[in-house]
Amino acid sequence: MGIWATIFLLAMSNIFMTFAWYGHLKSFGTKPLIFAIVVSWGIAFFEYVLQVPANRIGHKVLTVGQLKIIQEVITLSVFVPFSIFYMKEKLSLDYLYAGICILGAVFFVFRSKIM
Repeated sequence: MGIWATIFLLAMSNIFMTFAWYGHLKSFGTKPLIFAIVVSWGIAFFEYVLQVPANRIGHKVLTVGQLKIIQEVITLSVFVPFSIFYMKEKLSLDYLYAGICILGAVFFVFRSKIM
C-alpha cells in the first residue's frame, strides 16, 4: 500500500510541478515575469501538498535514494507527454535514451530487493 500510495501522490505532484516549472512558457509567455512567478508559486503549492506526504509515506518502505529514482521515473513519464502534447515539441530518440538511463538507475537502486 505504501509504495502505491507514494507513486500515485508523486505522479499527481509531478503534474503540478511540470505545469509550475514549464507551463508558463506557453501560457504566460507574453505576461510580465512577476505574473508567471506568482502563478507558478500558486501551482507549486499544490505540488508540495502532494509531494511531502508522498515522501513521508514512501520513506517508511523505501530509502531516500529509491524515492528519488522513483521520482525521476515519474518526472520523465509526465514530462515527455507534456512536452509533446502541451508544448507541441517533437519526440526524439533522446527521450528514449534518457528513459533507458533512468531504467538503469532503477535497476541499480532496487537490485538488492530483486536479486
